Amino acid sequence: MAYRFEFRSIARKFVRSLVTSHGNWDIRESIIIRLIDEAGRFSWGEIAPISWFGSETLEQALDFCRQLPPEITDKTIFSIPDNLPACQFGFESALEGLRTGGQGERTMNNSCSLSCSSNPQSLSYSGLLPTGEAALNQWQTLWQQGYRTFKWKIGVDAIAKELEIFNLLIHSLPASTKLRLDANGGLSYEEANLWLETCDNLSANIEFIEQPLPVGQLEVMLQLTKRYTTAIALDESVATLQQLTAAYEQGWREIFVIKPGIAGSPSRLRQFCQQHQIDAVFSSVFETAIARQAALQLAAELSRHNRAVGFGISHFFEEDICPQSLWKNP
Repeated sequence: MAYRFEFRSIARKFVRSLVTSHGNWDIRESIIIRLIDEAGRFSWGEIAPISWFGSETLEQALDFCRQLPPEITDKTIFSIPDNLPACQFGFESALEGLRTGGQGERTMNNSCSLSCSSNPQSLSYSGLLPTGEAALNQWQTLWQQGYRTFKWKIGVDAIAKELEIFNLLIHSLPASTKLRLDANGGLSYEEANLWLETCDNLSANIEFIEQPLPVGQLEVMLQLTKRYTTAIALDESVATLQQLTAAYEQGWREIFVIKPGIAGSPSRLRQFCQQHQIDAVFSSVFETAIARQAALQLAAELSRHNRAVGFGISHFFEEDICPQSLWKNP
């Protein structure tokens, strides 16, 4: 089947800079695509790369979109190469939207109705705390909004200071809270051991430490899983489906953090997760509601351990975008 293809680039400013071990992030840029079938039905997709996380760059994604003809087919979509994983996700999820009768049932004249309310109701959510001392106050706001699992970024300041804040945070959180510590690969071997030892000695519910060491140190992280009881999750090391497969083949059986927006083909990701029954946590790439809906549908299908999904990020933006508004004359 042939589809008319259109795209628009967008940029959204974070309410406050997102600070990670990779640096500060102020603007979230992505590409919104629209597929229109022969009956005039349409569906949106989103291409939201994070190049420093392992996907293509935004410019590479734009170049790919620019070189496509105005009309594309299923073959075009399923032939997108693996070095464009965010493009694979965006195009294939838009195609799934048409095939499943979701967005595809709306006519071209309908107003935008994408919202968080259409997210799968079976999922629980993890709220992302700001880095540093700001987390000591922000968790209360998120708690009031219903979050019971929180993620806090580490490896962005001196470890002594972070451990001091961590101690205060742990003693202020309700006992039923689950806390995830995300290092974004920013710890040294010595720092990773110190964090894991600290967590092992706590009675608090530390769910896991996420990507303590840089990509390329999988064997060392495998050794750490045998030394400590605190769970370790891979994130940057399994950013794409190719990396996910490689880590599994090398023996990783702990937690996998999957960011569907940059993982690659949703159909192949679904097949891999179902075949290997991995312990997966699905997480955001700070996408709009377009990609978020597609990602959460995958999470609802493939989550096996009832772990909260990492999509509690709406407070990082003032508002979402309505894709219909990007096309003034649909």
